[in-house]
Amino acid sequence: MPGAEALPPLDGVVVIDLSTTLAGAQASQFLADCGAEVIFVEPPDGSPLRQLRGWPALLRNKRSITLDIRNDVGQERLWSLLESADVLVTTMRPAAAERLGLTSDQITRRCPQLVAASITGWGSTGPFRDYKGWSALVDAKIGVMRSKQGLLSPPRPAFCSAPYSAWGAQQAAVQAILAALIERENSGVGQVVESNLVTGIGAMDPYNWFYETVVERYPDAYLPMDTVFDDEGRPQIYLLYALLTAPTSDNKWLQFAQVSPRLMQAWLTELDLLEELANPKWQGFPMLPTAELRTQWWDIMIERVGRRSLDEWQQAFDNNRDLGGELFRSPAESLDHPQTVYENRVVTVDDPKIGPVRQVSTLIHSGTKPLRQPGRAPGIGEHSDTPLPKRRECNTTGTPTVGLPLAGITILEFGTMFAGPYGATILTDLGARVIKVEPLEGDHIRQLLAFPEAGGAKVLQGKESVAIDFTQPEGLEVVYKLVAMSDVALLCFRGGAAERAKIDEDSLRKIKPDIVVLHAPGYGTEGPFAHRAAYAPSIGAASGLAQVDSRGAAAPPRDIEDIHRRAATLFAAGAVSTVQADGIAALGVASALLVGIYAQKRGITIPNMAATMLGSSQQALINLNTTYPGAPTEAVVNDDFTGLNALYRAYPASDGWVFLAAPQPEEWPVLAKALSQYADIGGDERFATAELRGQHDADLAELLAAIFATKPKLEWERELTGQDVGCVEVAQSIPERLLQSDTYFDAGYAVEADSPIFGHHRRLAPLARFSRSATKADGGCTIGQHTDAVLREVGLSDEDIATLRLKSIVGSP
Repeated sequence: MPGAEALPPLDGVVVIDLSTTLAGAQASQFLADCGAEVIFVEPPDGSPLRQLRGWPALLRNKRSITLDIRNDVGQERLWSLLESADVLVTTMRPAAAERLGLTSDQITRRCPQLVAASITGWGSTGPFRDYKGWSALVDAKIGVMRSKQGLLSPPRPAFCSAPYSAWGAQQAAVQAILAALIERENSGVGQVVESNLVTGIGAMDPYNWFYETVVERYPDAYLPMDTVFDDEGRPQIYLLYALLTAPTSDNKWLQFAQVSPRLMQAWLTELDLLEELANPKWQGFPMLPTAELRTQWWDIMIERVGRRSLDEWQQAFDNNRDLGGELFRSPAESLDHPQTVYENRVVTVDDPKIGPVRQVSTLIHSGTKPLRQPGRAPGIGEHSDTPLPKRRECNTTGTPTVGLPLAGITILEFGTMFAGPYGATILTDLGARVIKVEPLEGDHIRQLLAFPEAGGAKVLQGKESVAIDFTQPEGLEVVYKLVAMSDVALLCFRGGAAERAKIDEDSLRKIKPDIVVLHAPGYGTEGPFAHRAAYAPSIGAASGLAQVDSRGAAAPPRDIEDIHRRAATLFAAGAVSTVQADGIAALGVASALLVGIYAQKRGITIPNMAATMLGSSQQALINLNTTYPGAPTEAVVNDDFTGLNALYRAYPASDGWVFLAAPQPEEWPVLAKALSQYADIGGDERFATAELRGQHDADLAELLAAIFATKPKLEWERELTGQDVGCVEVAQSIPERLLQSDTYFDAGYAVEADSPIFGHHRRLAPLARFSRSATKADGGCTIGQHTDAVLREVGLSDEDIATLRLKSIVGSP
């Protein structure tokens, strides 16, 4: 079989890209990185995407043609392109797509083999379909800003700077495209698929959804803790100690992540605190009863970290594999991370016009090589007059179905916690069968929350659990039988662990040569950090996510009070469950699995295929970590974390907050007209042009603040969205709670499922919708629930299973 270097997995797939937003640009960039021929269609004066800092990386390896799709000639040219393409990517609102004739019916009639993907803010149906799709509007309305309130003291809703919603929506679109292409291999027919920013955000949290389910069902049994720190900045939850953020003696901030009992033991030993813990004063640690005691212990840990320099801590990490801490880096600095450099995940592309462009390489690697070498971005219309690639002939003899697009695919999962395993969970919604191999005591995530199984309920959705101790030879033999019946193996191990367990890629291919193997570690399978445990906060620090959201809070502190303030801000930036590196990585794993499955169907093997937690997080920040001479400076959130400028920020209403999003010049007249009865901002000479509005931004913000303070937030939302102005309430609840509520359930962002633990409940809807194929939404499973059934399937008798159970090699169903 040809290797990855000879033929990228999406070689010959032709994509027409009409994107004008970050989400669409990243989706088509992912496809180009996997070998697709992407034709970027932009207006004659160039795409607004070229105003983004990261445009040279976002547009790499694409071809550019200019076309005015608003006129008849442009539309006919567009349809001729679509008739010869495999994939279409759009980011326009539903009404705009309808005006251009890009409806599902029109597409399937004129281009029956086309997979057309639509990425929107709110989806194509429901009460919010016509809302503007700015990411901050979604963040405000569904509670992301509420979840980030710890960025401020005292806490209140805060602007989220990292592009979580864009990442969620674009990865969901990539997954839908790939699933539809896989299905097309059998049916010969394409279809329309869609994703949105709302469910993209919903995919991010690892366990809070079911924490909120428990609190809702048993309000008297559990006291919800919405904030890590109280209004005086004192710790309220013990997780802060395991995820300590503190400066070294040379004022370099480190993010520690010692979450499991074994890692916490190593952590306390390294800090020489075990003897201190013997003092009765700390009885009950880490769940200390008063704010005073919690703060005292916090200060002790901060002081112990501050005794050593960064170099001394790095030496400690090298000496102890159960100890880990990450330096807080900016997005650009992240590309100097030792593991990133080792894996060749950063490249420099010479552009003849702008010079060397330093950027992160492809999300998926084959060993230490990208799936496709990143090339330069095209100039505006560079390929308008050159022959363009056309779709290869594909199967036209199949029968279109309405079944699950991944029906018949079996994935064998070896993983724990969330970042890797939730990638497989996403594929269960598309019809893949996922068999999760768990230790007899179950995945650690099951015990993460006080309520039994709530911690793992989300990541276990749709899976079959088989409990096997494969450290014993007889258990390993059973695992090998499962390998033989599987199409894909997902390995979520630290460096060297798979080899020690004898379930490494070479061992699996000896059993089944064409099996797809995806490595999904935190850092890598080899290299200086491959042995380290990875958790969302540490990856958030290493990748630059935390620095982006915290407005660079990892600066040298002045005193202990400043340390407290900065530590709280950095914690909110990188460790809040709603949006963090775990969710980013999981979505990357799902996309990588689908690339492997599609490649397998085309006879392509990708050796040592890997999607790491650090690499995926760096990909999510490609618009911010790309550097080149003269690169524009991206706007930074203002001091009070309300937003970027007067036309893209939150304002107090009479009963809460609203978020206004009207940053584009063409949105100004619409806003001015909508607010004309309150103030003549359209006739004010200070605001006559975009340049003047920038110069008088503070004056404009003051004027708008006075207007918005006069009415309730939902009144403003109804009034201004009715006039096509981007304005929504800033929710006072978090997404994991809101998306379960009737409003969002009725809008289709959540669905009903059944679980052996939670019974009938609401869960997040599948991340993508298909015009023809089906999706499903199952509940979770108990430890080893499917052990007997699956073992019978691979040929073991009931007597064999009973014997293995007596030897504690397999668990009970």
